[in-house]
Amino acid sequence: MNVPFLNLQAQYAALKAELLPVVERALAGGYYILGPNVKNLEEEIAAFTGTRFGVGVNSGSDALTLALRALDLGAGDEVITTPFTYIAPAESVHQVGAKLVFADVHPRTFNLDPADVARRITPRTRAIIPVHLFGQAAPLRELLALAGKHGIQIVEDCAQAIGAIYQGQPVGGWGRLGCFSFYPTKNLGADGDGGMVVTNDEALAKKLRMLRVHGIERRYHHDLHGYNSRLDELQAAIVRVKLPHLRSWNARRVEIARRYSEAFRDLPLEVPLVAEGNVHVFHVYAVLTNRRDALQQHLADRGVPTIIYFPLPLHLQRVYAPMGWKQGDFPVAEALAHRILPLPMYPELTDEQVGHVIQTVKGFRF
Repeated sequence: MNVPFLNLQAQYAALKAELLPVVERALAGGYYILGPNVKNLEEEIAAFTGTRFGVGVNSGSDALTLALRALDLGAGDEVITTPFTYIAPAESVHQVGAKLVFADVHPRTFNLDPADVARRITPRTRAIIPVHLFGQAAPLRELLALAGKHGIQIVEDCAQAIGAIYQGQPVGGWGRLGCFSFYPTKNLGADGDGGMVVTNDEALAKKLRMLRVHGIERRYHHDLHGYNSRLDELQAAIVRVKLPHLRSWNARRVEIARRYSEAFRDLPLEVPLVAEGNVHVFHVYAVLTNRRDALQQHLADRGVPTIIYFPLPLHLQRVYAPMGWKQGDFPVAEALAHRILPLPMYPELTDEQVGHVIQTVKGFRF
């Protein structure tokens, strides 16, 4: 049996009868940029996340950059985030001209370690970007306490975690701004790029709407230096079809994760730790093992391909060589990069495929 690591075709096949009429109506409607589907999706995502406003943008990466711009962050400011994630939050700090500061992560949840964040705060620290990595909320109460003590803003990176719950409330509304991605592989994905910023602050929402369209409030009157970062109407229509399915999709991910963790309980590897008070939505299910490379090859040889998230922490990437970071600066992130192995995880996995993954892992000689 072959088990694809991802299978977007399976999702399309299941939704084809819903998607095609909606796509046809959007094409026939003539509103291709910031049309009614974008407006409706903004309201629906805001309601889903328990926030007042949603602002659709071109991507999750742009969501982060525009969020920092909306907070007027720039040269002379410092922003703390994690080195163990995709580059987007770090890149957004660079794009607004602020100084990037990393803090290490928890060895089991992979999210920011508040104790290390506290050590990195200086009088110039203006914001923290906690990434809710792999679908699990970062320790927001501890981070919010630090933020409140030092007058720092929290910008949540929710790209991998739409639907995740932290202490009874959805991610996205805990910080000043929450940033989401609709990249096709996400738990709620478009059929192209897309993103959204949510907030409870009306003034920030207004500023974000201006920033996404060249700083315009009135046509051809530019009050800010902005961007061309508008959510595509067609992508908004597609995401609106998928949104009503998200809770059941996330529930299926949780069930698959439960089966994996239960089956691997007696093996010499570490399964994901779900922190108390969290509802993890398992965008990624990753185990930790000292024999990662050998296990990865064993799986590949038996029809279970895998992808490593993330093989090289951000502080060791060539692009950040001028910052002077070196091996050993963030030891937890570095250790995770050598031990982590994500397994196939998407709601369309069949029970038989899940069983094959389980049996193949259990058949490895640890």
